[in-house]
Amino acid sequence: MGGVEDQLDIKFRLNDGSDIGPKTFPAATTIATLKQSILAQWPRGKENGPRTVKDVQLISAGKILENNRTVNDCRSQLYDIPGSVTTMHVVIQPPSLEKGMICSIESILHFDCLTKIELETIQHCFVWLSREER
Repeated sequence: MGGVEDQLDIKFRLNDGSDIGPKTFPAATTIATLKQSILAQWPRGKENGPRTVKDVQLISAGKILENNRTVNDCRSQLYDIPGSVTTMHVVIQPPSLEKGMICSIESILHFDCLTKIELETIQHCFVWLSREER
């Protein structure tokens, strides 16, 4: 039995609020493949774009998605309504926060002009970087 249940419409929300997609993906698509799709569709001229799949983290329903998982593995019965578009948030590892640089979230939080989404994105980057160092 195949059909609509075996695919998912996904759009990727970038940190500036713009989107890539939506695009339909088979349920068996891996998260790594989604990241490759993001790389291929990254808007030209947009600063701080990802250079490789390793520069991209995808977040859905508050969880960082692992590369070896499939779209079907990451579906949430609460958030994925058949026929709707699922939004996954894209976090890009900024060049200034590459592995080996010394920086703390406290040194960034003194900027009052950052929005809540920007602060959350920065926090996700620090969590991601701290995991990479383990």
